[in-house]
Amino acid sequence: MTVGGASSTYDKFLPDGVPSWQMPFWESLRAHAVEVQRCDSCGRHRHIPKELCPACRAPGWSWVPIAGVGDVYTYTVVRRAPTPAYQADTPYTIVHVTMDEGFRMIGRLTAVDPDAVRIGMRVSVAYADVTPEWTLLEFKPA
Repeated sequence: MTVGGASSTYDKFLPDGVPSWQMPFWESLRAHAVEVQRCDSCGRHRHIPKELCPACRAPGWSWVPIAGVGDVYTYTVVRRAPTPAYQADTPYTIVHVTMDEGFRMIGRLTAVDPDAVRIGMRVSVAYADVTPEWTLLEFKPA
């Protein structure tokens, strides 16, 4: 697989076609200090990055750090891998987390047996450095 012009042996899914204006999010993951957009007009945090605020429709935003903690809103346990590259990881858990700032993020939950995951469980952001170019957002128990 080729990522950003560099050769990599990572054979799982990676971001593709990310617009340049969204790259600050990915750069913050690589720095292990997650940042999300905050509307310059109404102050609402938002993720996934958007060009307009979904609350007030204003176009301006700033990239701001977040606490990186939240509660599991819902989750799914993946028992059948989407590709052979993920087979060794099964079963694994994907969580939808309500962050303390009020928005939601999705990522893999690590360091927890899938049968022990519960809605409302407190989790914090973790980082998976999968290639020199890409760090992926994950969660771990808080």
